[in-house]
Amino acid sequence: MSVSEKPVKEIKMRKKGGFARYEAIMGYLCILPWIIGFLVFTAGPIVASAVISFTDWDLIQKPNWIGFANYTKLFFHDPLFWQSLKVTIYFTVLSLPLTLVLSLLIALLMNQKIKGIFLFRTLYYLPAVVPIVATAILWRWIFNRDFGLLNRVVGFFGLPPQSWLADPQWVIPAFVIMGLWGLGGGMLIYLAGLQGIPTHLYEAADIDGAGTWSKFKNVTLPMISPVILYNLIMGIIGSFQAGFTTSFIMTRGGPDNASLFYVLYLYVNAFEHFKMGYACAQAWVLFIIVLLVTLLVIKKSAAWVHYEGGVKGR
Repeated sequence: MSVSEKPVKEIKMRKKGGFARYEAIMGYLCILPWIIGFLVFTAGPIVASAVISFTDWDLIQKPNWIGFANYTKLFFHDPLFWQSLKVTIYFTVLSLPLTLVLSLLIALLMNQKIKGIFLFRTLYYLPAVVPIVATAILWRWIFNRDFGLLNRVVGFFGLPPQSWLADPQWVIPAFVIMGLWGLGGGMLIYLAGLQGIPTHLYEAADIDGAGTWSKFKNVTLPMISPVILYNLIMGIIGSFQAGFTTSFIMTRGGPDNASLFYVLYLYVNAFEHFKMGYACAQAWVLFIIVLLVTLLVIKKSAAWVHYEGGVKGR
């Protein structure tokens, strides 16, 4: 390259570098509203709640630093904390497997190529977008002992009516039944995964003489295993955070704290007893529990999650 060509190349490189800096500046300016919103409404409150969890604060007076006293009280001097955690885990253990399995079965049905299938998909998905308050009021009527629809169905099979929301033994199963009302969300995600499976895999299975169960076991399940993992993780997070609106409207944690969900107890401490520091400590304990369970699931998923190309999850 001649000496005269060097300045021209340097000028072009400077123009290219200047344009790249201009693009970077414009990019940051475009996302600046989101960054400000994240810092003010998400990151800021998270950090503040961590600090408040080490204080005694009633929302009126100045916070008083007490160190780990809130956490010590939670684990060693608050039986309601353990009761709320037990209720939430019980609900999760009952509802999560049912939700995963039934939403997958419905998705398999909705994946069939039959006339009017789009109408059925819409009908199954609609309950998932109904406001939770309206859902709670509706199901409170359904669970009514005297004129509720569920006891009418139970009576049809010759079984005695149950006090679903007034019996400590039945109140959590009642919430699990109500939770099945919103299967449409998981069903839609499963349906997207099912429709993304290459058809040539089923064609190859047909050539090999595979039956329906064999194709489901060896083709369908491995191909949608990442979707199953996603729904499992979201289900764990949702189950541990579930119960506030429904139990607040339907039972207020009763009877005998049998439906005292963790988030409901957190709300009671924060906004009824005005123990904001104590409630923040509860929130962080819940965060750590969900984080540990989620990390454990992700670690164990390497044994059963298969990604495209036959690579297992890591």
